[in-house]
Amino acid sequence: MSTPQNDNDFDHNASPFNALPIAVVGLVMVIVAVEIILSLASSGLIGGPEAIAWRRDAILDYSVLGQIITPYLETGRYEPEVLGRFVTYSFVHQNFTSMAFVAVFILALGKMTAEAFGNFAFLLIYFASTIVGAVLYWMIFREEAVLIGGYVGAFGLIGAFTFVRWVSLSLNGSKQYQAFYLIGMFMGLRLVFGVLFGGSNDWVAELIGFFVGFFLSFVLVPGGAKAILVKLRRS
Repeated sequence: MSTPQNDNDFDHNASPFNALPIAVVGLVMVIVAVEIILSLASSGLIGGPEAIAWRRDAILDYSVLGQIITPYLETGRYEPEVLGRFVTYSFVHQNFTSMAFVAVFILALGKMTAEAFGNFAFLLIYFASTIVGAVLYWMIFREEAVLIGGYVGAFGLIGAFTFVRWVSLSLNGSKQYQAFYLIGMFMGLRLVFGVLFGGSNDWVAELIGFFVGFFLSFVLVPGGAKAILVKLRRS
């Protein structure tokens, strides 16, 4: 039987971020910093009167907008500022609330992902899901494509989380389809809100991002799925 630790044994000066992998903290800090600047500008607190339009300009300049991207790509003009939109859109959000949801997703799911796969793999899953989800989404909808925010990358992390759950259920002899409960719940909510309030087609990019994160996990986990099994047995 273990002896309870004395309160004096804890380092009360330790940073609360120590529990989070550095890649997760760094990514969230960049996303939050961009939103803080845009929110302050929208409120007129920085940048002067013209700064009120910074969010609108950021959406126009950095988001995946089919009407802007399609004429370039269909004519073979692969300009860096156009291709860059498939990454930069994930850092621009429509409002603070939207950014907050993305940040919570990344903090919660990113911690597990980075601890299971490593910091580099965490970033690779996030950005691969972000890019592939956006590119395939644009290829499907072309001029109608509109994609803003970090949700696609966050759904890639849901895919990685699902992979770990899938392996865990296999280890326990449980039904592995239960690992897909989280993505099923989110897609179900998407459907309900779409029916009740109308919705956009960006759920397609999010679903693609999920599958990118899930299948990429098979090759990114050090030692393959067996390494996950070893970790789970030790936990």
